[in-house]
Amino acid sequence: MIEGLGGWLVGDPMISVIVGGMWVALYFAQKLWNPQRDRSRWPLAAAAAWWAYALWEWLIQVQTPEANIRADLLVIYPVLALLSGWALLRSFK
Repeated sequence: MIEGLGGWLVGDPMISVIVGGMWVALYFAQKLWNPQRDRSRWPLAAAAAWWAYALWEWLIQVQTPEANIRADLLVIYPVLALLSGWALLRSFK
């Protein structure tokens, strides 16, 4: 499963841009779900992280298209997963 997800995200940086856009949409949707509560800014942090990853992935594809062993993803994927999970938790709490 992780290998499939990694291939999906590495293959097209635009998917990461879309995921970042979904986090921004969640940020604005929070006010619709609970108008009395302040919005959590964690979805914006997750969106920024996903967009930074998309930019990084695009740079890797442009500068070194033959790169097939990506040790950087051992750090990037867990950080994205933890930040996304935390943002989701804080958005609905």
